[in-house]
Amino acid sequence: MKKIISIVFLGLIITSNSMAYEEANYEVVKKNEVYEIRKYSDRLAIETDISNQGSSFRKLFNYISGNNEDNEEIKMTTPVTQMEKKGNMTMQFYLPSKFNKENTPVPSNSDVKILNIKGGYYAAIIYSGRASDKNFIKHKSILENELKKDEILILSVPIKATYDGPFTLPMNRRNEAIFEINIENKGEI
Repeated sequence: MKKIISIVFLGLIITSNSMAYEEANYEVVKKNEVYEIRKYSDRLAIETDISNQGSSFRKLFNYISGNNEDNEEIKMTTPVTQMEKKGNMTMQFYLPSKFNKENTPVPSNSDVKILNIKGGYYAAIIYSGRASDKNFIKHKSILENELKKDEILILSVPIKATYDGPFTLPMNRRNEAIFEINIENKGEI
């Protein structure tokens, strides 16, 4: 029951203002029929370990809702990302571009951490449908196989990125599987 309530809560939050969200900024440097390669700049995010999706989302949402040392409300951004770090699954929200290390409010909850996500090159496959683990694993595998076929070195674990809440029609949802990559030896990019 808690999981259902959490999913409903997440859906209402993400769906209510989806058109107003700032998205992590990137430049597409190469695109083919399967994936695109993006160049991201450094960006700030907040992160927490995933104990269960609802509570992790809630911790991050509480931070941007003013549960921080400055009691400052912060606009939601997209995507919400998930990845494995040191054997634990984590969830991240990117902070709006107006924030930097000096003006980012300190979290009140010690489970929420501020981190700098380093810029670089990332390969992304975009897909619609549910943001289920099964759908993510399928698309992550497609991307991984294509990158290996194209002899592009993968530098990170897979990153799951979701842009829409669960009440968005599946065919209208934007989800992504992403890997950080090394393209230094790829002259065509």
